[in-house]
Amino acid sequence: MSSNKASIDELMELVIYFRDQRDWQQFHNSKDLALSLSLESSELLENFQWKTSEEAESEKKDEIQDELADVVIYALMLAHELDIDLSDAVTSKLKKNNEKYPVAKSKGNNRKYKEF
Repeated sequence: MSSNKASIDELMELVIYFRDQRDWQQFHNSKDLALSLSLESSELLENFQWKTSEEAESEKKDEIQDELADVVIYALMLAHELDIDLSDAVTSKLKKNNEKYPVAKSKGNNRKYKEF
């Protein structure tokens, strides 16, 4: 990993600083952050509507990047609001997924774990 890349904690600090400079915390309860996260996810998805993946990637790359950043920003703010350590949450979820989707059963297979 490059040393000039921000860690999750550093990104969190940047996002919270941006929010606090604008006095927006008053609007950022967990429900509204979750709603905003869903809305931004929909805006991300809209870039793929009526296009192949290849068309969207070549024609809408900048918009996709911006919307993906918005999704991450809202996820960071929601994690902050709920006092969730994202590093711990992701590693814990990967451990659970590893148990649900063992390599021997899931490699090259797109079926849900209940269908194994």
